[in-house]
Amino acid sequence: MEVVRRSGSGCLSMAVAIMCAFVVVMVPGVLATRWTVGGNMGWNTNVNYTVWAQDKHFYNGDWLFFVYDRNQMNVLEVNKTDYESCNSDNFLHNWTTGAGRDVVPLNVTRNYYIISGKGFCYGGMKLAIHVENLPPPPASNLLNEKSSSPILTSRGMIVLPMVLAIGAVWDAFLRYW
Repeated sequence: MEVVRRSGSGCLSMAVAIMCAFVVVMVPGVLATRWTVGGNMGWNTNVNYTVWAQDKHFYNGDWLFFVYDRNQMNVLEVNKTDYESCNSDNFLHNWTTGAGRDVVPLNVTRNYYIISGKGFCYGGMKLAIHVENLPPPPASNLLNEKSSSPILTSRGMIVLPMVLAIGAVWDAFLRYW
């Protein structure tokens, strides 16, 4: 008896398994937040950015999104001393791209000091935030601490779905190739 293999279904199974693996790997990126600085007021004069930021938690991996008049303002990262004195001469990084829609990645756990030069800092266009690591997930009450089966975790994320996806890809590979 001859076994007939349908190569189309094998490729489809492989593609589905690979897509599942990619989805599982990409899940931690979904946790990042894109903060529009100043909310609906944007990066503008007459906004108190200290008040805007006070009830927010900024985490490693988040983004600051600045919306402003590209012909007048800019987005400069400075040190604490230059932040307090509104000195834009010695900026650490110029995040201005010229479009008035600039993104600052918060990819280091530390304090960030952002100002607008051209005199706008004196009008209140300055933002100081502290970026921290995500807190660990709460411990589950459903698990017995003396359980003999370990839980696989990576950065607080359960990786069991990833292991299953890799197993499905491997199975599809062995079965159809």
